[in-house]
Amino acid sequence: MNFSRRGGQLISSHSFLNFLIPPVYPIGTNVIFDMRRMLLEAHSEDVMNEIKYKDVARFSWHYWRQRKSMIPIFLLGMTAAALFDVLFPIILGVMVDAVNEKELTKVLWMLGILMVVELSFHSSRNITIMYWNRFANTTLYKIITDSFSKVQRFSTDWHANAFAGGTVRKMTRGMWSFDMYGDILFLYLYPTAIIFIGIIGYMYVQWPIMGLVTFLFSTLYIVVTAVMAIKINAPRFRRSARADTSVGASLADAITGHSTVKSFGRESAEDKRFEGVATDWRRLSLESWQIATITDLVRRILATAMLGSMLATSIWLWHNGQASTGDLVYVLTSYMVISAYLRNIGEQIANLQKSISEMEDIITFWKREDDILDTPNASVFQAGKGDIVFKDVQFTYQGQNAPLYDGFNVHIKAGEQVALVGHSGSGKSTFVKLVQRLYDVQGGAVLIDKQNIAAVTQESLRQSIALVPQEPVLFHRALWENISYGRPDATQEEIIDAAKQAYAHEFIESMPQGYETLVGERGVKLSGGERQRVAIARAILSDAPVMILDEATSSLDSVSEHYIQKALTNLMEGRTTITIAHRLATIQNADRILVFHKGKIVEEGTHATLIRNENSHYKALYDMQALDLIGED
Repeated sequence: MNFSRRGGQLISSHSFLNFLIPPVYPIGTNVIFDMRRMLLEAHSEDVMNEIKYKDVARFSWHYWRQRKSMIPIFLLGMTAAALFDVLFPIILGVMVDAVNEKELTKVLWMLGILMVVELSFHSSRNITIMYWNRFANTTLYKIITDSFSKVQRFSTDWHANAFAGGTVRKMTRGMWSFDMYGDILFLYLYPTAIIFIGIIGYMYVQWPIMGLVTFLFSTLYIVVTAVMAIKINAPRFRRSARADTSVGASLADAITGHSTVKSFGRESAEDKRFEGVATDWRRLSLESWQIATITDLVRRILATAMLGSMLATSIWLWHNGQASTGDLVYVLTSYMVISAYLRNIGEQIANLQKSISEMEDIITFWKREDDILDTPNASVFQAGKGDIVFKDVQFTYQGQNAPLYDGFNVHIKAGEQVALVGHSGSGKSTFVKLVQRLYDVQGGAVLIDKQNIAAVTQESLRQSIALVPQEPVLFHRALWENISYGRPDATQEEIIDAAKQAYAHEFIESMPQGYETLVGERGVKLSGGERQRVAIARAILSDAPVMILDEATSSLDSVSEHYIQKALTNLMEGRTTITIAHRLATIQNADRILVFHKGKIVEEGTHATLIRNENSHYKALYDMQALDLIGED
């Protein structure tokens, strides 16, 4: 059961999951496809078994201590509520004895005290929960915002290997699991401990044998429940949580690629593929629910045995004159109070373990150190004119034995327009990634304006580099927000001017909402050429000293490309520009062309110089494209 503070209701775990992800039943033949395995392998570095209970404790205290002054209030409030619950059977027993003795005044007094105790219990508990709600709300806010901030800063490789839908699912599920984890500890397990100490302690003082019987059965119940929760339920809940993540990741993967699905008419194929993932989730989830139901039956059998033992002991005491009728009522009422808490404690321990299992992903994020870190004393990058130097750079991709760059040297002067050409895998894209410090070099240094980029903050560095990728990604926000992303303080006039320079103003103005138009997820409402022009406008507005263009006009029609090339020519004036060239015809006016081959610059010069060398790599590439023997690199 999942605890909900709304109205004190309890919502079953499987009902919630059925609402979130309706049961999926086979719709065709068996599909030999294990998306779940692929998803888990993609996150092999974040194996959840690495998370220990001490990590959960550290994670919890990290957030709770930020408002630790409120914790004594919760403990005091829940202690008071539990003690009022302990008093209830005592007062009821005294009132029954008074009824037997026909002492009306005493009965009325006990009735009044009983009502005050009951009212005090509910008041103290609910007021405490109100304080807890405020505390928990702030804690969850911190967890989700911190997690978002942490994941945003993970390396390019990490995000390339992660499923966006699965990552989002892990973060939100971890947040709500932590909410349930805190509720169980503070609102249920802690007052349960007070109840047991109070009731069993009172029984032992009055009738040692009764206290001992109650203590033994309560302890047996708790131990058996804990063992079943940790050893039997927990592994199944963990597997179910992983399958749940796979469902979210698979959904996101297919839905974000819906245009490709439709263009190839693959809806039925995607149905079957998702069916394989959902069937796996269905099997594991059902197994965990069924086992949880069986273990619940075992708990209820133990509770029934405890009831019989307590009643038998109290009847024996009554028969021997050691207990009154009121004492029998006290024992029976005490069992009802204890059994209610025992019934909850079984569910609480199971849910506590389940919540811990589902928190493991978000704790993994919290523990993980990124591959690219700012140095402790990193300074803010001071943008100059964009002078770039690679000095004896050594770089090897993780998992590869041979270095891509080995003693790599190059100097790009401030304001120089440089094009990078070469076959795929020759080192062009790696070059610009190292300029942006998306990877750290293993030797040597990358200097921009005489500053080692490893010694400055990543944020300040990248704010001084404008990127126009071949396939720009826009946010599902207004067009003006996308254009001003690199300069959020830009005025409306500056945004419009940048759009005009990128030849985007005309098509933006033709839209019903103009610059307020939402572009859809990843900009799907715009054509490829329109997205490219918005990306160029964004780069123009950022006014960065270093520009990186990944064939920025490749998605445009010939007329638009002509005007964009003119706009880029003006834009590149006085700025250092690095162009990854796929179509060699677009870089003939570059100041210098660097020809890459297996991580080395094998040729460099202007287009005119390189094309005259009949034996050059560049001439061979150019001729093959000109003769249409190969397409884009």
